[in-house]
Amino acid sequence: MKITLIAGARPNFMKIAPIIHAIKSVQQNGKNVQYRLVHTGQHYDEKMSDTFFKQLNIPPPDANLGCGGGTQAEQTAAILIAFEQELTANPTDLVLVVGDVTSTMACAIVAKKLNTDVAHVEAGIRSFDLTMPEEINRMVTDSITDLFFTTSTFANENLKKSGVSEDRIFFVGNVMIDTLMANKPKFTKPVFFDELNLKEKGYIVMTLHRPANVDQGEKLKRLIDEIVNNVEGIPVIFPIHPRTAKIFTDLGIKADNLFIVDPLGYHEFNYLVQNCKAVITDSGGITEETTVMGIPCLTLRDNTERPETIEIGTNMLIGTNPASIKPNLDKLISGEWKKGDIPPFWDGHAAERIVDQLIKLYN
Repeated sequence: MKITLIAGARPNFMKIAPIIHAIKSVQQNGKNVQYRLVHTGQHYDEKMSDTFFKQLNIPPPDANLGCGGGTQAEQTAAILIAFEQELTANPTDLVLVVGDVTSTMACAIVAKKLNTDVAHVEAGIRSFDLTMPEEINRMVTDSITDLFFTTSTFANENLKKSGVSEDRIFFVGNVMIDTLMANKPKFTKPVFFDELNLKEKGYIVMTLHRPANVDQGEKLKRLIDEIVNNVEGIPVIFPIHPRTAKIFTDLGIKADNLFIVDPLGYHEFNYLVQNCKAVITDSGGITEETTVMGIPCLTLRDNTERPETIEIGTNMLIGTNPASIKPNLDKLISGEWKKGDIPPFWDGHAAERIVDQLIKLYN
């Protein structure tokens, strides 16, 4: 069996890594499973170096299509053209895509037009917000996918409601949690941790990057002011996203308990999260990690594609209105935050289930 694995950005490689490890494991047990790792080049990232692949314990990609930059349409078109050439030159039994980036959708389209099966890992998640490019990518990908590997019962139900038959849905768990658990022993204290005299459960981590929160300077200022002024002086650590940095600098926001730091590597960031009092974010993936770590999470969004982090986990969706921040911080500071639990199959073995299922279907 031959599998082509697609990744377009750093988070994709974190989802692909455990799948590669699972493939290598079954290879050692005599199973005939081969893979080819294709990086579309969708996101150029200077941290996507040999060190990054060594940290994840995976080899560099077999091919880099170099499709970075441009508008949504330009990038989609570039990936369509480049991946068609790649797949024609290197036929496979299955193209496996992960997540919801442009590469996921574009490579799924190419595969189906070349009569190649498509498997989607993280299938079925929905925010039901069509202003999000990722939601379009999810919907289009799932409309032509053959095999659906899901992270939650919510995703299962979304797929069934869209007409997908149950025999094509495989509830396997969350590969990002596989990566989290595999890397937990490697979590590394950031250099600033001791410099700022941070203590376990004595600080808050904040990440903001979505346009609804950061593109309007006055709103970003109100959000941050509400946060730093209502945590009773607890340090707020803000690894600032490049998207946010320029706007933030122009606003001149300052507070004695607000500390701006550069973006962190995977091991450093998760050390910071694992030891914090709470996370305030507008990211989706971080809400999964905080749920597994048992860390309170306040999500500054009006919708989420990961409702299990709210229904089961430690996450609360508090919206993008700055006025909603203080009541929720009051609940956090007073110790009234919900405890939460870990969703089914978020146990570090999702990738093994995926590969086992593929072997049953194709060998």
